[in-house]
Amino acid sequence: MIGKIVSALIGKKIASRTPGVDGGTGAVIGLVAETALRRMGPLGFAAAAAGGWAVSRHLKKKQAARTGQPA
Repeated sequence: MIGKIVSALIGKKIASRTPGVDGGTGAVIGLVAETALRRMGPLGFAAAAAGGWAVSRHLKKKQAARTGQPA
């Protein structure tokens, strides 16, 4: 129960920094992410973290190319 509350609060905080996503949607995303990560287990969690890192790196390179700055 406490994990769901914490994940909803984290999702809401992330949503406040993401354009186009309001607090309620962020809370729901946080709850869904927490449930999905719990079901995936440690290996799934590691894969999700690696995938998030790869997407983040790709988006930073894409943004740097668009602005003409080195990545």
